[in-house]
Amino acid sequence: MYNAQFWVKHLGLQPHLEGGFYRQTYVSNELIAQSHLPPRYNGQRAFSTAIYFLLEHPDFSAFHRLKSDEIWHFYAGASLTLWLISPQGALSFLFLGPDPSQGHHFQATVPAGYWFAASLDTPGTYALVGCTMAPGFEFADFELAQREELARQFPQHRSLIEQLTR
Repeated sequence: MYNAQFWVKHLGLQPHLEGGFYRQTYVSNELIAQSHLPPRYNGQRAFSTAIYFLLEHPDFSAFHRLKSDEIWHFYAGASLTLWLISPQGALSFLFLGPDPSQGHHFQATVPAGYWFAASLDTPGTYALVGCTMAPGFEFADFELAQREELARQFPQHRSLIEQLTR
């Protein structure tokens, strides 16, 4: 069984500002003109992008939101939880992992505009996943949550927000 550092080195992963490690693996050569995108985008976008993403306990992916849907794909390691807060404040979660009998999924979709974070379910573990977006990812479409601002917006989730922000 491989450990997290094997994957970081083998896949050439780099630290991500939300936590964890990543490497972009695909950017479509074709572009969608801004005029054909919803107004929330400030320029053209690739049709699609993909990354590898790795979390190792006790690290977490801090609450952030994106302007596109993001599909998560489970590859290796242990299960993780995706924590989602809808624009209306409803909290939900999705489990990614290797064991469907435990409620794990191999794929899960985070809708555009949702605040979301990820954490590992078991101490001492890691999870290697992939993330795919269409239209493709641009850092201009990424917003990292500010702890106090998000907690003020959703006070009912303050404890979780404090755990999963930096």
